Amino acid sequence: MAENEDGSEKTESASSKKLSDAKKKGNLARSKDLSSAALLIVAAISIYGTGSLLVADLIRVFSFNFIIERDDLFEIERMVFHLYESIMGVSSSTVFLMGVLAVAGIIGSVAMGGLNFSWEPLMPKLSKMNPIAGIKRMFSTQSLVELLKSVAKVVLVMGVAYIVLNLYLVEVLGLTFQSIDLAIAHGVDILIWAFIFVSLTLILIAAIDVPYQLWSHAEKLKMTKQEVKDEYKQQEGDPQVKGRIRQAQRQAAMRRMMSDVPKADVIITNPTHFSVALQYDTTGGQGAPVLLAKGHDVIALKIREVGNFYEIPVIQSPALARAIYHHTEIGDEIPEGLFKTVAQLLAYVYQLKQSRRFAASDPGPVPPLEVPDELKWEG
Repeated sequence: MAENEDGSEKTESASSKKLSDAKKKGNLARSKDLSSAALLIVAAISIYGTGSLLVADLIRVFSFNFIIERDDLFEIERMVFHLYESIMGVSSSTVFLMGVLAVAGIIGSVAMGGLNFSWEPLMPKLSKMNPIAGIKRMFSTQSLVELLKSVAKVVLVMGVAYIVLNLYLVEVLGLTFQSIDLAIAHGVDILIWAFIFVSLTLILIAAIDVPYQLWSHAEKLKMTKQEVKDEYKQQEGDPQVKGRIRQAQRQAAMRRMMSDVPKADVIITNPTHFSVALQYDTTGGQGAPVLLAKGHDVIALKIREVGNFYEIPVIQSPALARAIYHHTEIGDEIPEGLFKTVAQLLAYVYQLKQSRRFAASDPGPVPPLEVPDELKWEG
């Protein structure tokens, strides 16, 4: 089981973030054997398909260079001409083959892991120059597996090559008794089939290497439980930090709310557990009274203290206070069902303010403030 540098076991599969980070760094599951197998098999098929063209080009080049005039041997220009003609003579068959091999090489490289561009592997790293780390890599499990794979490939390819040579040995020896044109065509045919058989052996190695590379890549990217927790904290935020942020946000909202209390026209209380502060601005085109602040217990007491300090009327109406508290958010208008009741209350408050301002007679007790049954809160 994979272990971290501190000895903790990596038991958790890589997260999507770690996989994404690894991809950005160019760390993907790749199989060199798959790329090699794809390249050689495509090359073998391409050579087999263009074998007749290749044979014709080779015959023409050989015939052109085997018959050279004596005077040409002493003329540099003529020898350069022979070289140029020889290159051009095989270009028709080799250019197509090279193009197919280039495409096969690209496809084989990205067949496993997909297409990915990253400058990270090219960046110089001092850790790569550490001789101790280099020795550890030389004797690591990965190096041992690569060594065994190399030995297996050599043994397998040599075994198949030996079998193919035995199969075609008689035909190879018989080439000496054939004409030049026929020997070239027959020899190229033997080479093509031998190349095809040897290339096909790499499919077996690739079939073993691909699952191993996928498993090895997943093992290298595994995470410890602590790494999973740390990553979650980075993405979602530390719960303690988030708690402090929420607390600071609540405190800021509380300060803003308490700063609006002096603007209220009336404060309605439970009388001890709930307090709500209402404002009705007739000059601003306000449709209905708006809830400026609300709170229970300590906050309710604080709202009443601010109201008393600014001489805002504080009216006790438990049913109305609970109804507004539970059915209205700060900054919203009160429910339509409470319009009539609050209008009666505001009319009483207006009379109360007038009596205080002009030392007139007290308007008397608060009128009955009825709350519709659907807005009552009995919790």
